[in-house]
Amino acid sequence: MQLPAIVPPPHGTPWPEAMADEAGMNWMWLEEAARFAAENEIAWPIDLRLHLESGYFDKPPHNEVLGPIRPRGPANGLVLRRGYKIAAWGETDQVDFTFSQAKSYLSLLAGIAVMDGLIPDLDAPVRDSVDDGGFDSAQNRPITWRQLLQNTSEWEGTLFGKSDVIDRGRNLAVEGQGRKGEPRPLHPPGTYWEYNDVRVNRLSLALLRRFRRPLPEVFAERIMRPIGASSDWSWHGYSTSMVAVDGRMIESVSGGTHWGGGMLIHAEDQARIGLLMQRRGEWAGRRILPERWIGESLTPCALNKVYGLLWWLNTGHGRYPHAPEDSFFAVGAGGNLTWVAPTQEIVAVLRWEDPTAIDTFIRFIMQALEQ
Repeated sequence: MQLPAIVPPPHGTPWPEAMADEAGMNWMWLEEAARFAAENEIAWPIDLRLHLESGYFDKPPHNEVLGPIRPRGPANGLVLRRGYKIAAWGETDQVDFTFSQAKSYLSLLAGIAVMDGLIPDLDAPVRDSVDDGGFDSAQNRPITWRQLLQNTSEWEGTLFGKSDVIDRGRNLAVEGQGRKGEPRPLHPPGTYWEYNDVRVNRLSLALLRRFRRPLPEVFAERIMRPIGASSDWSWHGYSTSMVAVDGRMIESVSGGTHWGGGMLIHAEDQARIGLLMQRRGEWAGRRILPERWIGESLTPCALNKVYGLLWWLNTGHGRYPHAPEDSFFAVGAGGNLTWVAPTQEIVAVLRWEDPTAIDTFIRFIMQALEQ
């Protein structure tokens, strides 16, 4: 008999655990998945500043680190089923930067803004509600909220000392190896998909303009405290990203750690966020995010079928072949991943995993489900 789904208690109380057979899983494959993840740490240096300054993401002078950065810890992670912790390895309360998983957290904040009426229409031009000069040019004037969230905006400009050109031509399949950062003709907004951190940071600033409060403050109040997360996490911008809002200076946070900054968080808090998404925005009977927003977030972009609104999808098994097709993911460089398999009620968090090992880990979990 399988255990009923639970809501884990707030941080500070032990997370309920279940044996593999209680969770309807084969213990040998589950144990093999955890062992495999622990033994396949990414070959990144511990000193992340050196890694960023080495030119891995950007060649000089575009590799200047503008936000806080600190050494990372070892690989760690955990697996939940129906809210129970069924496997864990390493120190899951180890707080580290999580790179582009912060993009998915910006998506959650956009959902709050929609729920609060601050974004009445995703397909309306951003300039209709954000008047800060960032959307005044002919290229940027038509850009909509949906296009910023789908990475199809083709926004043009320099923000906080970084030009959007830095990430033009970026190819995630060869991150750290391919050529990028060269000017190319821009397409009309909504007609070209490109992963571009400057444009995501432009979305973050636009959300700040709508909330008129620091985004970490909103994130804590509307997401993290209601789901019982810890207060160990923090979200950062750059030394250059202070902006004036209603007469006070507020830091605009970044959607990644490309140039330092971004989200510092541990695997247990990330698992809570994954569980919130797996449960379609509801937590202990309370509506945290609109269910419609979860649906919007997980709808494939017409220009990239494995991308939604700052969440990665598995349409056609195109992201991870062994994951169920309805899986979705928050993904960050360095092998940082939150995997949600809603049908199977699985949430898994991997920190500092060799990216080439992730699909094998997923295969082991799926084999464990077959018993």
